[in-house]
Amino acid sequence: MNEALQPDGDDVDPSTATTSTSSFDSSIHTDVEPDPPPRLDSSVADADPRPPRQGGRGLAGLLGASLLAAVLASTGTAAILTGAAAPAGSPAATANSRAVNTAPDVEDITGVVAAARKSVVTITADGTTTNGPFTVPSTGVGSGVILTSNGYILTNRHVVENSRSLTVSLMDGRELAATIVRISDTNDLALIKVDATGLPAAAIGDSAAIQVGQTAIAIGSPLGTYTETVTRGIVSGLDREVTVTDESTRRQTTLKGLIQTDAAINPGNSGGPLLDSAGQVIGLNTAVATSAEGLGFAIPIGAAADLIGLATGSAA
Repeated sequence: MNEALQPDGDDVDPSTATTSTSSFDSSIHTDVEPDPPPRLDSSVADADPRPPRQGGRGLAGLLGASLLAAVLASTGTAAILTGAAAPAGSPAATANSRAVNTAPDVEDITGVVAAARKSVVTITADGTTTNGPFTVPSTGVGSGVILTSNGYILTNRHVVENSRSLTVSLMDGRELAATIVRISDTNDLALIKVDATGLPAAAIGDSAAIQVGQTAIAIGSPLGTYTETVTRGIVSGLDREVTVTDESTRRQTTLKGLIQTDAAINPGNSGGPLLDSAGQVIGLNTAVATSAEGLGFAIPIGAAADLIGLATGSAA
C-alpha cells in the first residue's frame, strides 16, 4: 500500500542538479511509512509533532500521491518600495525618497481550508511485503476524501491494495476500521468504507472546467504524521502522462490525463484531495517527481465518476 507514486531515477542534489528528466522516488521511510508518491520512471509528457512511524510497506514505497507541506496563503496587503522621480516644480527628491504602492490582497483561503479539512482522512494500511524469498509485515500510510456522510471514502489504489486491514483516522480523532468496496482496474483509484454516519462529505467539483493558472490547494498527511496538512499552488498543466513504479513490487504503471500542480506533495499525501479556490475537489493527489521541485500530479476527479456514483447510489 503506498500513497504517492514517484518516477524512477537517481537522486539528485537540488543544489547541484542541472536540467534533466524528472524521476520519481516511490519509497518513504517513516515509522509508519506513508504511501509515498509514485515514482516517475520517464520524463513527463505533455499530451496536449508526532514521532515518525517506522516500517514501510507496499506502496508506501510508492512515492505516489501522499502529499503536502504546510503553506497557507497570507492575507492583507504588501507594501512595495520603488524609486520615484519628484514631480515638476517640486523640490528635488532626496536619495531616500520612495513611493509606496500596495499589491492586491492575496486571496484568503482560511475559511475554505477549515471546511475542506474536515472531509480529509488518514488511512493506515497493514499488510505484507515480499522481499526476495521473504514475506514480512509492513505498514503504509496515505490519505483519503470522504464522499458521503455514511462512510464512503475515495483514495488511491496503491494506498490500500494488498492490505490485510485498514484504519481510517478522522479529523475529530476517531479511528475506524475500513473495508475495500472496489479497486479500479483502469486507474490508481479505490473506494473504501467505514461504519459511521454524519460524516462531513467533500464538495465535488468539475475537473473538466479547470484551467492552467488557477488556484490549487492540496490537503493530506505527509509522512503519515502531519495530518490535514495544507499546501497551496496553481494548476501548472493539464493532460500529463507519467510512468510510476511500485517500489515493493517494481510494477510500473502509466498514468494519463493527470493534472500537474506546484502545490507541495509529499509521501503520505496519496489519495488526498486537490481543491480549487472554492474548496471543491478537482483531483486526487497521486504522484510527485523527486528530482525536481514543484512537480506533482493528481488524477482528475472526473476519472472517479464510477466510484463516486457507486458511493452515492447514482452509478449507471
